[in-house]
Formats: sequence, structure tokens, C-alpha cells
Amino acid sequence: MSRNLKNVLVVSFGFLSLFTAYGGLQSLQSSLNSADGMGVASLSVIYASIILSSMFLPPIIIKNLGCKWTIVASMACYVTYSFGNLYPGWGTLIPTSIILGLGGSPLWSAKCAYLTISGNRQAGKDNKRGQDVINLYFGIFFLIFQSSAVWGNLMSSLIFGQDANIANITEENLQFCGAGVCTQNITGESPKPERKLVNILVGCYIGVGLLAMLLVAVFLDNIDRDSAREFRGNRDPFWNTFLATFKHLRDKRQLLLIPLTMYSGFEQGFLAGDYTKYYVTCALGIHFVGYVMICFGATNSICSFTFGRLAQYTGRVALFALAAVVNFSCIIALLFWKPHPDQLPVFFVFPALWGMGDAVWQTQTNALYGVLFPHQKEAAFANYRMWESVGFVIAFAYSNFICLDSKLYVLIFVLILSMVLYAWVEWEERRNPTPGVEPSHDVTEKKEGKDQGLTAPTTQIKAETKL
Repeated sequence: MSRNLKNVLVVSFGFLSLFTAYGGLQSLQSSLNSADGMGVASLSVIYASIILSSMFLPPIIIKNLGCKWTIVASMACYVTYSFGNLYPGWGTLIPTSIILGLGGSPLWSAKCAYLTISGNRQAGKDNKRGQDVINLYFGIFFLIFQSSAVWGNLMSSLIFGQDANIANITEENLQFCGAGVCTQNITGESPKPERKLVNILVGCYIGVGLLAMLLVAVFLDNIDRDSAREFRGNRDPFWNTFLATFKHLRDKRQLLLIPLTMYSGFEQGFLAGDYTKYYVTCALGIHFVGYVMICFGATNSICSFTFGRLAQYTGRVALFALAAVVNFSCIIALLFWKPHPDQLPVFFVFPALWGMGDAVWQTQTNALYGVLFPHQKEAAFANYRMWESVGFVIAFAYSNFICLDSKLYVLIFVLILSMVLYAWVEWEERRNPTPGVEPSHDVTEKKEGKDQGLTAPTTQIKAETKL
């Protein structure tokens, strides 16, 4: 196994452990903390905070700490949110949501930069195209990472399944499930599991979050350590780094990719905030949320790896088209489906198809950013996280105020707009291809202090590094 692949696996399993906790909590917020919309409000605050951090923090933090320690510090921010859920209330959930959000963008930007650096380095060693190895590495990452939905939701379903009194769904309540339902029409709260069971679950989530921090801190190579050290010794003007995310918006391709990136947030927000509440919890009970999201996570994980390898044969355009058709079909079907407990298999069909589509949005959009912006990785991935978070914020913010069918129409509109503008980006890229990162064969002869940094061609980083 190559050293680069080892690092990809460490990052992947670290994220798997961290998002086993956060993903499980996110899926349950709209149902578990539904009083006054507190759970959905906390999710909205998280992604609003991520937007704020995306504007300024990733280039500064990554260049100062390097990718490895940025990931560790950001993971600590996520763990605080689990602590907030031990005693849920406006005074605990909102502050911890803000803390999580501030760490969210640096976490994902550092991860994307790390995988892009590793992919380009390995491509130089193997004489392969950088984008093919990057696609493979993102596919491996999402294969492992997306399975977090399986483990986190399995934990919640097994623990909540011990409460036998949480699934008394009456025929009268079923009429308020599915499309055409407005929040003001819902007359009663769904039954909640015992607080003792909730605390057991949150305690487990805190444990796996701390495990993620330990795994990355101990086993991940600090591949850009010298770049960070050089940056601290020879600082660019503060405002150049501080405003790097906004300066990247001068690139027309980045502007055209904004709707596509936002759609990733819209579709994930819909599944976590609306499908789980208005279809699953409403018709089956909260203990089924975990099982349904397991189906989503398992499909997403398998398809992420498959599409990551398939992209080099089919190209990314075909995969984006597949995801668009799958999501569009699901949205139309959800507009007409009235969920009922007698239709149990159908509850799992939608998240399975949604997971297939999300696998494309995640792997291919991340890889697309890495291919289009190889020399502006921090700023590009900060924009990715910022605009994806805008989609999340909008999806969660209007969750308590507009009807479900209106949300589905919004999804259709954003999906169509995204595909039109994405096609424009691909047309521009075909006319004027982005130069790849050229491998440097004399890299091992360079002095250790001569590292060119994150924004230089990434394969010029030394072939072997220490922790």
C-alpha cells in the first residue's frame, strides 16, 4: 500500500467516526427536538455559521496549521455539538451549533486539499493523470465516509427500538403525512423516546467523535507541514489570505458552479430535515428514521466508490446526468405519494435512489473542483463548502414556514438551473482545458525548506514526509 493511499484511508476512517455521530444527530433533529422548530433551527444555525467561516477561515487556518492539524481542531468543534445535545435547549444547541459551523468549512476544505495533494503526488509517481487519481481517492473517501450514515443511524434505531411506546401512529395522523402538508396543519407532536435512551445515544456519539480526533492526530502524515512553517515565516499580506475565498469568485467557472454546489445542500437538507419528518417519522415513527437513513448511507457508500472508479471510463458528464434524472424522478414521485405503514418497502426505495444521486453530487463535484482549480485549492474548496452551506441554510430555514410540496418545487427549479450552468462549465472546459499539475521528478533532491506550499503544484511536495 502506498503512503498516499494510507493517508487517504486515515482521513476516511476519521471522517467515518466523526460523522457517525454528527450524521446520526442531524437525521434526528427535526423529529427529536421538534418543539418550536428548535432542532431544524440548530441545523440552520450550523450551516449559517459554516457560511461565515467559509468566507474567511479556511485559507488562514490551513496555511498556518497545515491540513492535518486543521482537521483535528475542526473535529473538536463537531464534538461540542454532541455535548450540546445531552441537555438540548436554545441555550445549549445554538452556541454549540455556531462552534460546529466555524469548524465545518476548515474541516472540509482541509480534507479536500489533502486528498487533492495526495492524488497529484501519487499520479506523479505512477505516471497517471492527476484527475483520475483524485477521482479514485475521492471515491475511496466517500465509500468509507458515507457508510457513517449506516453506523450512526443503526445506533439510534437499536437504542430507540428499546422504547415500545414511540410508534403509535393513528389513521388520523397519517392524513398529515406527505406532500401537500403545511407545518401549521400538524396538530400534534410525534411521540419521543425516553430521555434516558437519548442520553445513552448521545454519549455513544461523543465517544466516536473523540475517537476520530485521536485517529487523525496519531496516524495521519503531516504532508504540508513545511508549507505551513514557511507560510508562518514568510506571511503574505493578511488581507490577501483573509479575502482569498472572495477573490476566487472572479473566476467565471466558480460563479457558474454556485447553483450546482447549492443544490448539494438543498437535496441533503431535504432528506435529513423533511423526508425523515414528513414521511418516515410521520407514518412509521422516529425509530424507523435510522433504518431508512441506513439504506441511504449504504447505497451512497457503494455508489460513491463505484462512480469514483467509473468516472475515468464514462466521464463525469454522464454521471451528473444520471444523478439529475434520478433526483428529478424521485421528486416528482414524492409529490404524489401518500405514505402509509402498509407500504413499508417504498420508504426505503426513495433514500436508496437519493443515495445514488448524492454519491454523484458528492464525489464528482468535489473532484470537479480539484480538477478545475488545482492551484487555488483552499479558496476553491472554501467556496464549495460556503455555497453548499447556503443550500443547507435555505433548506432548513424555510422548513418550518412553507408547505412540503413547495419545497419539492424549489428542488426541481434549483436542479434544472444547476444542470444548465454545469453544462456551460463543461463546454468552457472542453474549449479551454485547465492545465494539469505537472509532476516533478527531482522532488527528492529539493531541500526540505524549499517546499512550495499548498498553492504551488502539489506534486512538488516531498515524496516522503514525517508525522
